This record gives sequence, C-alpha cells and structure tokens, in this order.
Amino acid sequence: MDASHLIALALLLLAIPAGILVATFSQRARDAAFFMMVAATVITDRIDVNFLSHYWYRGTTRGLEFSLVDLLAISVLAASFLMPRPGKSRFYWPASFGLMLVFFLYTGVSVVLSEPKVYGVFELSKMVRGFFFFLAAALYVRSQREIRVLVFALCCAVCFEGVLALKQRLIGGMDRVPGSLDHENSLSMYLCLVAPIFVAAATSSLPKLLRVFSIVAIGAAALCSVLTISRAGVPIFALVMLGATAFCVSWRVTPKKIFATALVVLCIAGLTFKTWDSLKGRYAEATFKDEYLDDQQEGRGYYLRLAKVIVQDKFFGVGLNNWSFWVSKKYGTMVGRPYDDYGDLHSNKPDDQTIENLVWAAPAHNLAALTVGELGVPGLILFALLWVRWFQMGVRFLFKRTPEAMHRLGVGLFFCLCGIFLHSLTEWTFRQTHIFLTFNILVGTLASLCYAKRHARELAVEAAVFRDSPEYEFTEAISAKVQPCA
Repeated sequence: MDASHLIALALLLLAIPAGILVATFSQRARDAAFFMMVAATVITDRIDVNFLSHYWYRGTTRGLEFSLVDLLAISVLAASFLMPRPGKSRFYWPASFGLMLVFFLYTGVSVVLSEPKVYGVFELSKMVRGFFFFLAAALYVRSQREIRVLVFALCCAVCFEGVLALKQRLIGGMDRVPGSLDHENSLSMYLCLVAPIFVAAATSSLPKLLRVFSIVAIGAAALCSVLTISRAGVPIFALVMLGATAFCVSWRVTPKKIFATALVVLCIAGLTFKTWDSLKGRYAEATFKDEYLDDQQEGRGYYLRLAKVIVQDKFFGVGLNNWSFWVSKKYGTMVGRPYDDYGDLHSNKPDDQTIENLVWAAPAHNLAALTVGELGVPGLILFALLWVRWFQMGVRFLFKRTPEAMHRLGVGLFFCLCGIFLHSLTEWTFRQTHIFLTFNILVGTLASLCYAKRHARELAVEAAVFRDSPEYEFTEAISAKVQPCA
C-alpha cells in the first residue's frame, strides 16, 4: 500500500460519515445518491481505488476495491435505516438475504481451508460490497417514487453505453464494441441484465416522459447488443425482451400496437442488414462441436472438462477465486494444456515484461463450472438453491396483469434474472464488478417489491378478518348513530 492509497483511505474515512449525514437529512440528496449509485456502476472501475492490487492475476477479483459507488451505497443504506420515509419501517428482512449469508459463510470457510488465501479474500470483499448494494436497494426502494429513480438511472446508463458504442463503431472503427465495460461480452451481459426493465417500465403506470425514455433505452440497448456481435448475447437479449413483452403487453390488437410492432421489426431488420457480415463471420468462427467437443481447442467444453477433473481431485474445490492459480499450476497439465506457474513469479510486483512472457489460465467461461471448481459440489448446490430462490421471488409477479409499477417492474426483474442466468452458461462475467453490483441492486429491488406485495396482502387479510368480526359491526353501528358536528 503506497502513499496514494493512504491518502485515499483517509479521504474515505472523512467522506463516508459526511455522505451518510447528508443523505440522512436530505431526501433529495438520498435520491441523487441512489441515482448515481445505479448509473455509475458502468464506470465503477474508473472511479475506484484498488488496495493490495494483484493486477496480473487472471481471477475474477484482483484486489481490495473501493469506489465512489460504494460510498454512495453505504450512504443510501445508512440513511434509509436511520431515517426511513414516513410510514415505512426502518428495517425488514429482505427475501433471499438469509440464503445469501449462508452462501457467503460457506465461501468464507472455503477461503480459510484453501491455499492461497489472498485471492479468496479479494472475492469475499466483493461479496461484502454486493451486500451493501443489495440492502441499499432493498431499504430505499419502497414505493413508485423510488422506482422512478431506479428506472431513470438505468435509462441514463444504457443510453450512455449506446452513445459510446456508436462512437467506438463509427469513429473508432471497432468491429465489436465493449462500451465502458472493457469487453464485448461484458457489455452484452449487462444489457441482458437490465434491458427487460425498460419493457416493464414502458408498459407500466410510471409517468409518460419516463415511459418514453424507457422506449428510447430499449432502442439503445438493442443497438449496443447487436454491435457487441456476441454469439450468445444477441439471441439471449432477443429472447428475454420477447418474454418480457409477452408478459407485460396485453394481447388485444390495436392500430397503435401494429404500428409499434412494424417499427420495431423495421429497425431490427435495418440493424441486422447493417451488421450482417460481422454477425455471419462471428457465428462461423466456431461450431457447437468446436466449442464443446473438440479436445484440441480451448472452447467452452474445455472448462467443463477442467471442472470435472478438479472435482474428482478435490470434492470441495480449490478455493474461492483460486481457479486460475490451480489450473495454471496443476490441472491444465492434466487435461493436456499446461500453463506457467504463478510460483514462477519471484516478486510481489512483477514488471510488465515478465507478465507478458507468462501465460496463465483464464476463469472458466461457465459460471457453474467456475463455481464447482472453486467451491466444490456443496458450493454449487448452495449457489443453485440461491438462484432458485431468486427465480421464485420473480415468478410470483408473472401471472397478474396490472400496469401498477410496483408489480410490473417485478415482471421485468424476473426476465433480468433469466438474461444473466442464460448468459452465465457461456461466461464468468457475472462476477465482473460492474455486473455484480448492478445485479445486487436489482435483486435488492426485487426483494423490496416482494416485501411490498406480501405486506399489502397481509393488510388485506387483516381488513377482511376485521370486517367479519363483531367489533366491525359494533363500530359501524356506532358510526351510524353519531351525527357529525355542524
């Protein structure tokens, strides 16, 4: 830790109490903090400090990161707890939080029992950050007012990515655009994660201007998705957007819907025509057989074979965030693809020339393979249960068609989960900071919507029970006899 890190740490110790104080006593400041927290996740790596950085490590987390968005999340969380909005509870237990804590404790045990520990500590620190974002969203988003802030922030973030993608394609001449997320597949996953919300918002009871902005964001997201030329991302994006539309839009045919459908089809046809050569070339690069069945290529099937070898050797895995270390050291050779050993580094801060001359294993391009390789079979089962819980939270919003924003956003969030789940079958970037923090914000919002839905149902049941009680009849009789004052 150098002098710049010490200065940053000192500033943070001053900024965190100041942020909490301002957000606690100013609702507008709290709204602004939440807006920036959501919108700025796409540039979090530009506004962060990385303590104890191992930037050369090819893991999913390379240091103890802290950014401006973390400061905002802590401020929103503390302010929402210390001074909730009138009529709202100070705290409630968000849905899925208990299972998230169980999974976190399991990963903590994995770090304690594995070697090396430092990379696992890096990943644990990111999970702690995720808890702050999850709880901040769960405690802040309590009404349609906060839903508007969330949707507006996501619209701004995606439109920013759309402008940046056009700049990279038209001015920079890039064939595949990464936006601000450093890799094309990362941008594709981010879009699959957030875009279904815009469909829900555009068909909800939100204000008209915000609904129009959501439609603009849908166009920006579609444009970015096509420009990423992601083989998995483009069809997954189309699938979740169609799914969200099917559950958010009524099936009654109207001239307005016919016009909107024709416009969408025309735009998609134009985008496809414009990028057809790139899309065609991308899909021709490798077949399913090349990716999953060819032992001579480092395709997606290669990572599945590695995960199988690791689990056969270590039932509880190699330890959180230790995939690259142990595949490079041991397991790559066992499947016929040796790497350089991290033990070859003779310094805690290797120079760039040394790093360029060494080749280490990348994280598994499959979230399940990465999880089972690092945390073993029990870890994969726990993680799968957590995903089942998240899906169960979202599915309860699907079967009641109402444009009320607190319900309709639940439909969008369900398809957000579908998008990132499907994309994680071919990528590890669920753990990338931009996506991981945004995911926790959205799951925290979903937990808040579940709480509001459950609380409304409990109030309705209590009211129905009271109406059937003798006390209700007595109260009605008294009310009828009492004359109002002139």
